[in-house]
Amino acid sequence: MRKHLLFIFTILTVFYSVSFAQDTVRMMQYNLMYYTNNSGISDCNSTTNNLETKDAALKTIFKYVQPTLLCVNEMGPSMTYVNRILDNVINTDGVDYYSHGLLTNYSGGNIANMVFYDTRKLTLCNNYYITTSYRDINGYRFYYNSNELQNGDTVFMTFWVAHLKAGNGYESVRDVQVRQLLQRIESMGAPGNVVFSGDFNMVGSEEAAYQTMVNYENSLYRFYDPIQQEGHWNNNAQFASVHTQSTRTSSDGCFVTGGLDDRFDLVMVSQYLYYGIYGMQVLTDSYHALGQDGERFNGSIVSPQNNSVPSAVSTALYQMSDHLPVIVDFTVNATTGIADRANNFMMQVVNPVRDNLQISLQTEEESRITFEIYAVNGQLLSAFDEQFSEGRQTITLPFDFPKGIYVLKATNDKHQQFIQKIVR
Repeated sequence: MRKHLLFIFTILTVFYSVSFAQDTVRMMQYNLMYYTNNSGISDCNSTTNNLETKDAALKTIFKYVQPTLLCVNEMGPSMTYVNRILDNVINTDGVDYYSHGLLTNYSGGNIANMVFYDTRKLTLCNNYYITTSYRDINGYRFYYNSNELQNGDTVFMTFWVAHLKAGNGYESVRDVQVRQLLQRIESMGAPGNVVFSGDFNMVGSEEAAYQTMVNYENSLYRFYDPIQQEGHWNNNAQFASVHTQSTRTSSDGCFVTGGLDDRFDLVMVSQYLYYGIYGMQVLTDSYHALGQDGERFNGSIVSPQNNSVPSAVSTALYQMSDHLPVIVDFTVNATTGIADRANNFMMQVVNPVRDNLQISLQTEEESRITFEIYAVNGQLLSAFDEQFSEGRQTITLPFDFPKGIYVLKATNDKHQQFIQKIVR
């Protein structure tokens, strides 16, 4: 087994080493706390929740983080607010390359979701929405602007943003909303690089909605917590380092008080992002709530002094919202075609695999090739030989293994190799 594990480590290292240049995509998930003049709450008005103050605070935070994507909740459902954030916060000080997704509010209500993104790195190719009993869930599909884009080499990624129903007694509603999302993603076909973020309003991982995310019946569509912090988060000092709400202990009526004692804001990722299967991988060590130093249980983001960020940023976090933003980085391979060359033969594998493994192969001379399929723990599951003539041909082979992640290794009679991760 140790030999097998060494082999699997080696081939995955080789696989990544031929992936060429890497870039980083940084996302920031943020509940803006009623970024609107019509919150529907009498205590949230132009004095207690002033948009000019919020603009200045959000600008300080945005310029400090410099995210590729900003996914937000609680923005007014009007292009007035979308454009205001772009013009007053993001596309300022010489910056002019951020754009936004489609604004929807088909479920009704006075707040909505949105994404702002850096057009130098990403191109938005699709917008999706799901109507629920309370608020829309919004999806945004991008592709990475690779240097090899003209050759078809890129990475696709989809970011879903939700603001689930808040409050005790609404656990089943949150579960229904999450199931609506998972069923929609499943109906769209093959899974891939998917992020699900937002204000989930959950008190702990024991909630039905969270369990649905991580234990969904179709395992291909389950989500992972990048930092694996499962437990009862509410008012639990054990999870002080991941609490995102509330930023303050006192209020004039608009901002929620009580100090930092809830993990409402989360970023969840598909297994393909968690393991880095399709040219993009979450950097688990990058996941953090901005300004959260783990020393503020039931306390304020600014008192005592917060040394995890500059004082101007901690003040801006206090002024902007009663939530903290969550930041996560992803690596993206700038060249991501699934074909790989091994001197004189080239292969392509249809991924993900269904009931059959389909392999297309181009050889410059007659060759005998040995195929080996390994589990991710290094166990050899199958081995077989095939004779190929010169030219291009395709073979289709039964793939009877359970759903999961595997490694295909192909070796020709000159000991040249092709290595590919495959998913069923």
